[in-house]
Amino acid sequence: MQIWNSLDQVPPEFGPCVVTLGNFDGLHLGHQEVLGHVRTEALARNALAVALTFDPHPALVHRPDSAPEQIMGLSDKLAAMAELGLDGVLVVPYTLEFAQQTGEEFVRNVFVETLGACAVVVGHDVRFGKDNSGDLATMVRLGAQLGFDVVVVDDEGHDRRWSSTWVREALAGGDVETAAQVLGRWHRMSGKVVHGAARGRDLGFPTANLSPDACGIIPADGIYAGWLTDEHDHRWPAAISVGSNPTFEGVSRQVEAFVIGRPEEPVEAFDLYGQHVMVEFAKRLRGMVAYTGAAALIEQMHRDVADSRAFLG
Repeated sequence: MQIWNSLDQVPPEFGPCVVTLGNFDGLHLGHQEVLGHVRTEALARNALAVALTFDPHPALVHRPDSAPEQIMGLSDKLAAMAELGLDGVLVVPYTLEFAQQTGEEFVRNVFVETLGACAVVVGHDVRFGKDNSGDLATMVRLGAQLGFDVVVVDDEGHDRRWSSTWVREALAGGDVETAAQVLGRWHRMSGKVVHGAARGRDLGFPTANLSPDACGIIPADGIYAGWLTDEHDHRWPAAISVGSNPTFEGVSRQVEAFVIGRPEEPVEAFDLYGQHVMVEFAKRLRGMVAYTGAAALIEQMHRDVADSRAFLG
């Protein structure tokens, strides 16, 4: 899959293509359905399948103080898009200047002149252009005027519409299983493994601590069963702690993963420090509890590992 980080990077006279646009935060099943239509239309028209997205998320530009937390980082989003079989993704740098384009200017500059679109795939609620003034009727009118078809994806037929908001609500409550049903995969975070307070190692449960700037929403505090994948694509079952270590009067929230069945020797063969890893959350086992002393905590940690192992198989 080709990735272009600006309009200038798209090859001259690119196309024809079938394109859609969106923020695709989380790349949930609704997004996947739209991108599936893009691929189907592209195959039928002997064209390329392309998605257009924005970085940063427009909400972070227009209302940074109230913008929703992003479900996944850009690199994770692009990796997930590549798995869907797209031919290319155009990542448009979103600025206040870019946002001043009218709907017609945006469609003409990006879809027609840059991408050579023969068809545009959208939902009924599509909005684009300055102040989101462009809608589906605008897109249909511009398609007739500028020479591309408009394909509308019908999102009816579901009990609740798949949405990034639904995913955020589920994660805020620790319901990673519902989040997975909306996403079509486990919710994931990715980031560098950094040194922590080493309490886990002292207790017999050494953990991989994600950097505070790791990408992805941190779910509600608690203990989770899940997976850790290292830079070499080794995927390990894990018991994951999310919280502030209340037993030891911790303050900042941390995401720590204890790898189940990790090799003990040689130690160098399993040194995760400094690696960029991915952590996936499969099931919340319990909430976060402050225990009286280390002995009670160690006993509970053994149960957590056993419960994680049993759930993950």
